Amino acid sequence: MTQTMTGGCQCGRIRYTAQVEPDDAYLCHCKMCRKATGGVSIAFANVPLDKVAWHTEPDWYRSSPIAHRPFCSHCGTPLGFAFLEGGENIDLTVGSFDDPTPFRPRRNYATESMLTAWTDVRHLPGMTSAENPNVVKRWEEAGLQPPE
Repeated sequence: MTQTMTGGCQCGRIRYTAQVEPDDAYLCHCKMCRKATGGVSIAFANVPLDKVAWHTEPDWYRSSPIAHRPFCSHCGTPLGFAFLEGGENIDLTVGSFDDPTPFRPRRNYATESMLTAWTDVRHLPGMTSAENPNVVKRWEEAGLQPPE
């Protein structure tokens, strides 16, 4: 079911509204996306271009001969991926949505580049930010609580 959702960059300079299908997100494992985001993969929601309204136009960089990527030049947040020509859709980064919880991954893309050691990490011990005294101290000194 299509939902109207909002998102943007970490510093708040770039904002958007999009009509999305949260049940149809995917993980891209290609080497270019890994380099562009610094992650082991990136979660995307593929959205028709005419269903995205940028409240503030993002910065763009040409990431390859066939594509460019929206981002915020102030805070560095990666916001998506789009083909330079002939693309009717844009991939928006799931993490840039204000509430990414409705999204569900339905497929993996570029599996030839998948870092399989990172595909299932449920067996690893976990810690919340609030359990890290070093982080808590720094946030408290800044007059704030650790973010979720």
